[in-house]
Amino acid sequence: MIELRTDTAIQEPQRIRGLEMPWNRVMGSTEGPARAAHALGPWHPQEFTAECVETVPEAGGMMTFVFRRCDGAPLAFRAGQYVNVAFPVNGEDQDPVDRSYSLSSSPTQPWTFNITVKRDPTGLVSPWVHENVKPGTVLEMLGPVGAFHLPDADRRARYLLLAAGAGITPIMSMVRTIHSLPGQADVVVLYHGAEAGGYAFHQELAYIASVDSRVKVFYALGDRSKPEGWEWLSGRLTAAMLDEVAPDANGRQVYACGPEGYLNTATELLGKVGVDDTSINMEFFSGDRQTLLEYQAEIALAEDIAEEIAEEIADSAEDYYESQPTAFGLYEPSYNAEGPLKATGLPLEIMDTAPYSEASDGSSDVGPEAVSPDATSFNTVGTGSLTLSFMRTGINVRIDPDEHILGVAQRAGVRIGANCKEGMCGSCKVVKLSGDVEMNHQGGIRAREIDAGKFLPCCSTARTDLVIDA
Repeated sequence: MIELRTDTAIQEPQRIRGLEMPWNRVMGSTEGPARAAHALGPWHPQEFTAECVETVPEAGGMMTFVFRRCDGAPLAFRAGQYVNVAFPVNGEDQDPVDRSYSLSSSPTQPWTFNITVKRDPTGLVSPWVHENVKPGTVLEMLGPVGAFHLPDADRRARYLLLAAGAGITPIMSMVRTIHSLPGQADVVVLYHGAEAGGYAFHQELAYIASVDSRVKVFYALGDRSKPEGWEWLSGRLTAAMLDEVAPDANGRQVYACGPEGYLNTATELLGKVGVDDTSINMEFFSGDRQTLLEYQAEIALAEDIAEEIAEEIADSAEDYYESQPTAFGLYEPSYNAEGPLKATGLPLEIMDTAPYSEASDGSSDVGPEAVSPDATSFNTVGTGSLTLSFMRTGINVRIDPDEHILGVAQRAGVRIGANCKEGMCGSCKVVKLSGDVEMNHQGGIRAREIDAGKFLPCCSTARTDLVIDA
C-alpha cells in the first residue's frame, strides 16, 4: 500500500518568462513554416461549416456547444475572439438569423471549439439553439472575428479579468489558454453573478485556481442578498472591491466583458484606481438602451420577419484587419463546383439552412437587378452630392461619399435596426437594389449575401446614387 504524505512542501514550478501563444513564432518566422504550423495561425476570418459534437449544460441557464469544422481543419483563433453563426430559426425556406458568440474554449486545443449560449426565454435565437442544436447538427459560421483578445506574446503577462453574467465566456477562453501555456503569469479573475448557484464554469475555475498558482478567482453577488454560507464578495463593482482583489490593478492589463452598464462602471472605477486607458480592453455584450429600443421598433414594424435583439456582440478596433499578418498563407479546404469538400469520417447529420430562396432557373430572387423603382415622387432631405432612395420608407436622403450610410439614414427617420455599428453583428443588413457602396465590415456579412445584393450600412459609404430596400 502506498502512503500519501501531506507534510512535504510543494515547490513552485520553474517557468520561462512571460507568455507566448503557440503560433507567435510562426508569424515572425523568416523561414517557411511547416504546413501544420501554418494551419494553426489565426490569420483572418473564414467562412466554414461546423458540426456539433457535444452539448454541456452549464450553471446560470447557459449551455456549451462543442463543434468541429466539417473540412477537418483546426479553428485557429485568439483567446477572446468570437464567431458569427447562421441559425435557421425560421425554417429551411427562410433566411437564417445571424448571431455572434464568443469562443469559450482555448485556441491551444483547436481541433474542437466551444461557444456558450445563455438562454433568454423572451428571445428568438437562444431558446432555439438550446432546443435544436444537438450532436450532428451542422451550421454555417464565419470567424474568428474581434480585437478583444490576449496578445500573441507578453513578457509581463499580468492581467485583471472582469466578467459579469454571460461575459464570462471570452474570459473563460483566456483563463483556459493561460492555464494551458508554460510561462510566468499573474492573473486575477473577478466574476459577478446574479445568484450563488448561477456561475457558469465555477467547478473548472475552482480546479484551475487550486492547481495553478498563477490564477486567482473571486466571485461577487452584485446587489443580491447573500445566502447562508456565502464567503465571497457581494455588492456591485466598486473601487474598494477592485483594490481588494487586485491592489496593483494599475500595473495590469484589464480585460472586461459584460453588459454595457457594468462596463461603463468598470471603466470609471478603473480610472479611479489608476489604470490607464491604454490598459483597458472591453467587450460589450449588448447595445445601449436607445439602440435596443430602436431595434425593437424595427421588429414591431416588420411584416414577415421575427428577429430578436442581437444578444451578444463584440466591440472591435477599426484597425483590426490592418493589424493582421498578410505575409503568410492560410490553411484552405479543397473546393469543387458544389463548395468546400468535407473531410472523411463519421457520417454527419446535416441541417440545410437554405439561406436564400431561388427561382426555377436556380438564380436568387433577391439582387441588385430585381427591381427598377421610381423614387422621383419621394421627398428629399439632407445635403450631399449623392442620393439614397429608401423604397419602403418613401424618402430620398442626400449624402456625401465620406459619410456612413446608417447614421445619415437614421437621422432622416429611416428605420434600420442596428446594434454594434461596427460591421460585426449583421443586424443592420439591408438589400441594395441598385448602385455601388464601399463596405469595410468586420465579419457581419457573408460573401453570398453580398452577391445577393445585401450590405451593412453601418460600415458602408456610397460611391454612387443608391436605391435601398428599407
